[in-house]
Amino acid sequence: MDADRSALVRRGTIASVAMLIVFLVAWEWGPGLLKIPPYIVPPLSATFREFLRMWDIAALPYHTGITAFEVLVGFLLGSLLGALMGYLLGMSPTAEFALSPYILALQIAPKIAFAPLFILWMGFTIYPKILVAILIVFFPVMVNVLTAVRGVDPDLINLARSFKASRSQIFWKIEFPASLPPLFAGLRIGSTLAVIGVVVGELVGGNSGLGYLLSFGEGQGNTAMVFVTIIMLTVVGGIAYLLVILAELRVLHYMPKRAAGGI
Repeated sequence: MDADRSALVRRGTIASVAMLIVFLVAWEWGPGLLKIPPYIVPPLSATFREFLRMWDIAALPYHTGITAFEVLVGFLLGSLLGALMGYLLGMSPTAEFALSPYILALQIAPKIAFAPLFILWMGFTIYPKILVAILIVFFPVMVNVLTAVRGVDPDLINLARSFKASRSQIFWKIEFPASLPPLFAGLRIGSTLAVIGVVVGELVGGNSGLGYLLSFGEGQGNTAMVFVTIIMLTVVGGIAYLLVILAELRVLHYMPKRAAGGI
């Protein structure tokens, strides 16, 4: 079984690297062959030169660090609040009935609409961007946890009660372990959505961060700058997603590897 998995990983890695090489080659020479102007799709070499220029002149590391920090804080707080609310609603039908309409209304409201409001309240600081990220991350984590807690076998809970298990023991021994796989599934989604939330806040009203560079590059008509910023946003989101997978592998080590660490 381990040999088969190793062979699968090796073949997948080779195929992935080959696809990346083909993509980079197409990006470098494709626009020229198709007569696409550089201001529409700049070749890879021009994008790389712009990356070096931004690294030295446009403070790219600083703006990337600001966005990464906002993503991290927004993701952690949104995940924590979503998980706590999911457990609360899952264990209390009364709380679910009372709070669900308001949580649903908050989810239905477009998150982009909150960004200008948060900026009016808190100014051009990092806090509005973090709040937007929290709002976006909160709901998928909460729904996954709530669904998992609600899906626990009631016969298992009744069996625990027959052995005089307390409410806290039922939660920590049955409900909490059962909720971990769906929780990490929600965290995977939230890790990517956090980047979207932060960028929305930076686009609406930011003077720092990758969203600001994205808006600045668009205003200057610098397509290569926009491409570099998109790539850096992808890197930030990819690292966040990878960290969730590593935590999942650590926590859910008892599960099959494909279920615990696969995409």
